[in-house]
Amino acid sequence: MPDESGGLLAIRGDHAALLGVLWGKSAGKAGGRVNLLLSHLLDTAAVAELIWDRFLAPSTRRTLDESAGGETRGKRLFCWLCAVHDVGKATPPFQQMDRAGSLAVRAAGLGWRKEAGPRQWRHDRAGGRVLIDRLRASGWRDEHVDWVWPLVAGHHGLFPSAGSLALRGSKRTLLNGDAQWEVAQRALLEVVTAALGYGSVDEVEPLRVPSRATQLQVSGLIVMADWIASDERHFVGIDDVASLGMKVSRERAARAWEELGLRGGWGRLPPPGEDVFRERFDEQPRPSQAMVLRAARAMPEPGLLIVEAPMGEGKTKAAFIAAEVLAARFGADGVFMGMPTQATCDPMFDRMRDWLRGIDPELVSQVALLHGKSRFNPEWKAQIDAGAEPRGRRFASVDEFGLDCCDDPYLDGGGTVAQALAGWFLGRHRGLLAPFVVGTIDQLLFAATRTKHVMLRMAGLAGKVVVLDEVHAADVYMSQFLQEALRWLGQARVPVVMLSATLAPAQRHALVGAYLAGAASRTECDLSGWVEPRGYPCATSAWWDGERARFGVDAAPAWREAALRADESLPAVRLEVLPETVIGNDDALEDARRRADEEVADLLAERLAEGGCALVIRNTIARAQSLAEVLYERFARDEVDLLHGRLTVRARADRTRAALNALGASAGRVRPARWVLVATQLAEQSFDVDADLLITDLAPVDLLLQRIGRLHRHAGTARPRGLREPRVVMTGFAPADGGPPDLLGASEGIYGRWPLLRTAALVLDAAAHDGWRVPAQVPELVGRVYSETHDVVPAAWRSAEDEARLRWADKGRERIEDAEQYLLTRTGEHGNTTLEGLHFAGALDGGERRLRAVVRDGRPGVEAVLVVREPGGGYRTPAGRALSVNGDVAEALLDEVLGGTVRLSAGQSRAAQEELEPLPGWRGDPWLQYSPALVLDAEGRAEVGGYILRYDAVLGLVEESSPDFAGRPERRR
Repeated sequence: MPDESGGLLAIRGDHAALLGVLWGKSAGKAGGRVNLLLSHLLDTAAVAELIWDRFLAPSTRRTLDESAGGETRGKRLFCWLCAVHDVGKATPPFQQMDRAGSLAVRAAGLGWRKEAGPRQWRHDRAGGRVLIDRLRASGWRDEHVDWVWPLVAGHHGLFPSAGSLALRGSKRTLLNGDAQWEVAQRALLEVVTAALGYGSVDEVEPLRVPSRATQLQVSGLIVMADWIASDERHFVGIDDVASLGMKVSRERAARAWEELGLRGGWGRLPPPGEDVFRERFDEQPRPSQAMVLRAARAMPEPGLLIVEAPMGEGKTKAAFIAAEVLAARFGADGVFMGMPTQATCDPMFDRMRDWLRGIDPELVSQVALLHGKSRFNPEWKAQIDAGAEPRGRRFASVDEFGLDCCDDPYLDGGGTVAQALAGWFLGRHRGLLAPFVVGTIDQLLFAATRTKHVMLRMAGLAGKVVVLDEVHAADVYMSQFLQEALRWLGQARVPVVMLSATLAPAQRHALVGAYLAGAASRTECDLSGWVEPRGYPCATSAWWDGERARFGVDAAPAWREAALRADESLPAVRLEVLPETVIGNDDALEDARRRADEEVADLLAERLAEGGCALVIRNTIARAQSLAEVLYERFARDEVDLLHGRLTVRARADRTRAALNALGASAGRVRPARWVLVATQLAEQSFDVDADLLITDLAPVDLLLQRIGRLHRHAGTARPRGLREPRVVMTGFAPADGGPPDLLGASEGIYGRWPLLRTAALVLDAAAHDGWRVPAQVPELVGRVYSETHDVVPAAWRSAEDEARLRWADKGRERIEDAEQYLLTRTGEHGNTTLEGLHFAGALDGGERRLRAVVRDGRPGVEAVLVVREPGGGYRTPAGRALSVNGDVAEALLDEVLGGTVRLSAGQSRAAQEELEPLPGWRGDPWLQYSPALVLDAEGRAEVGGYILRYDAVLGLVEESSPDFAGRPERRR
């Protein structure tokens, strides 16, 4: 009978003797008293009930009900799956791990013929084996046994192959023990099954096999339930089997849930009304925003919605409302917003909170900001500080050997206060489980990698609406992970909204194809019926109706164009070229760069003579630093600022906020009288600034148009007389008579020669004629550069372009092959129906820094903390605050020390991994123990692997010299 009354369990006497000795946690790990295995299974089931009632999205509950065979049946099945996750602990290899526990087990008649270490039969894999045998013995069909056992065998992060669970030779002897073990295992399953209201184990059998994506999501939720129920602070050991029951476990789980502050998102969201845009943003939707709402409301099934619209068109607001519509219609319980960079996450965090405030003010505190430098966002820091516990106290997850694993380097894991996001969500692997998330797109891409605990990432994404900004920024390598993620999201029926101003047609086609292939559970999907969008802005929707792919296409005028009278037109963006020498020996190039910097300074002095604000974007940090040095000599100190990726995180965050305050939408009439912001690609996208003049290095056309999106961005901005026409000055290349232009070597290394040559051809043509009509020409320009036609470059360039095209294609194929080895699903396995063997080829590990390098095709860049060595011994911060002789950091100085973190270049990082290490006083510190220190001398210099580095408070980290081929420093002039 079910334990509905909440009373104690009724267990046969002989079974009670066995279940009363099987331990799940030793006394040392369970608050001083052994926790029986049965106690932990019931606790986990009770936590699962709360996850179902208070956390799961309506869409997930509906899916599990369908698999279980009807409404309300899904909850019991889900709780049972969570409860049985640790049945593998009822085996000799695990029960031998604790001496005191093993003696009691043997005394109860459970013996073994051979001692076995836990690594010979880990309890997760042992659980898979036990479940296979017990479920088959109960009459389950193979198709259901086959999808259920990997959930148990993989609950510590890795899904093994069926072959690894085979009982051959000594493995059978080690696992099985004597005959009483089968009795104990059967009793354990029967008692747990009865406690959840089933009459027998055979009654648990589901009706339908859920999709592989749903299985991965459920697996992540099992891990979540296990980790919560394994916290000895809330689940102290119970060693008396007569004291066990669901009432006891439910009371323990309820207390833990409340003390941890866990919750879901908005629950079941009512459909937004026709005036939702005005209600959320106090304004009427622009034509393109109304188009997006129409598309979201017209989709009959969860699907993919791609929104293409000009920079500054209001895509983000439209995406928020589309997310509301899709969540209400399809039962999503939260939103993940994926951004291209850390710098673009911070302003989006504020915007999401503002939007949610209009839905329910309580949701504002439930937004997580997930990127490595989120601590330096003041709003986020205030939010987590409201719920954090004392420094050094961390939540322990559980490793594959059943031991606590303090793997949370990010945040304290337990505890919260009212109106604060539960700190539990912010431990390792758990961030995407938070109700609402703003993070880099890397967080999504990690979910497409064959990594340990990838199921937690999928559990966080499934049940949400996923919104991805600036999707055009994914290159061919990153696109493999993005498409893999879309396959899983499509199969999980997760609504996805993608935003771009400059999406190439081939990219659009690949993204739609990946999502629909996943939705159809196929390797590829027939896209017949596909219609390319006509017009710009446009919205493309795609979904699977159960039998075939369906599509919707809509278009609308851009708001600037829609606001014009019939006899008006938008002014063209004028382009001009400021040539510079980019080829020659080192000395010649150094001189040429200085001349080019001086020419840019002269141009700025001339164009800003009557005031105005200019944005200068350089393709490398060295070029940005070099130009800034010249400008600081020519302009007043408060008229120039510099923004790039090798500032300390504190300086970068402060300068980003200053730029947004000076030139953002809220700046209004208080813009600086004259100001120049020199930046790298950080200012390229999702950076809401409005410049009167743009000077930029040559970049591929889609990225160049993104940069142009920062020019004359906001309506109504007062501009000096000479800057009222949008104008772009192109740098970083030199036109050549009768042949292709000379391109900056660094730019070729970053972007490739082929798209740069084709973009240069369009730039030179526009400079010689009437410029570009932006936004009207955006699709045409992007399409021309990335098409296979040969009519883009002049005839004299054709040979060089053909050679560059072949190199580009070869490099693209190589990068696709490089990415495939890390993808979650191997080639040919997209049609698999279970999670068996998902990690058969091994799994990536090494933390998010390593994963970020994998999904972005680069070496993991080292981030070092700057400290200064005192002449007499000891250390201080760059600002002069004293640390101890070993570098110990007082609580009051922690933010300042962490704020001195700076990212090293790829070459510097290789040397830093060998040479740099944390200061002695940082060992054991939860925030600093893994942070290498870059120790500067009194002049701010340090040497790493032959690189002479200097940190300048204005310029950031400057590479003064680099090693030559003999490994000796070579001074940079």
